[in-house]
Amino acid sequence: MIIVLGCVTVRNERLEEALKLSQAHVQRSRKEPGCISHEVFQDPEIPGRLMFVEKWSDQAALDEHFKVPASGEFVTAISAWALKAPSLSLFNAEAITG
Repeated sequence: MIIVLGCVTVRNERLEEALKLSQAHVQRSRKEPGCISHEVFQDPEIPGRLMFVEKWSDQAALDEHFKVPASGEFVTAISAWALKAPSLSLFNAEAITG
């Protein structure tokens, strides 16, 4: 499983718009093959900071997600409202049971 952690801090005057755009991106992404989960959270300590937590079945599914035109459009739009460049971290993970 691939875990993606993303973060962007948007200007306060764009927060409401960024939240709507982010929710649409999350809803669309959840329908893609290989998406286990895709969520966005607002940081209660840092105004305008949005955190994305995604789980993908494998790297191939994530690669396909990145190829979807709407994914690129989302990154471009949210980046235009960001105080600094968004960050993205990828992790190859294995579930621990028991």
